[in-house]
Amino acid sequence: MKPRITVITLGVNDLERSLTFYRDGLGFATQGIFGAEFEHGAVAFFDLHAGLKLAIWPRTSIAHDTGIALGVPSPTDLTIGHNVASKDEVDSVMEQAKKAGALIVKPAQATFWGGYAGYFQDPDQHVWEIVWNPQFEL
Repeated sequence: MKPRITVITLGVNDLERSLTFYRDGLGFATQGIFGAEFEHGAVAFFDLHAGLKLAIWPRTSIAHDTGIALGVPSPTDLTIGHNVASKDEVDSVMEQAKKAGALIVKPAQATFWGGYAGYFQDPDQHVWEIVWNPQFEL
């Protein structure tokens, strides 16, 4: 398998609410919800970078499609890292997320490894890390 991830799909409880959070709150580009005419088909895609997309799809639809029983989500199962170019940008994105309705679970602060980062949860408790890493050049 070649490491070519093209879509990251987050299971959500309320598709419209999550669409509003990502589109209106965080400013992610999207063409809206597709597939609503199909049972378990409604999904929204957001363009990220270099061909990578973020998808939001109802958790019940993922359970139906995979045949896996719907379980209790755990926010600590996965984090999504969003690297930015400066400490100020970390603060700016964290504030934008808060205004969009995110729960700030760890305010931005210096890290033990020399960077600067904070964590927030989206409306479905998915954890995002907003991070400035001095070793990454953006």
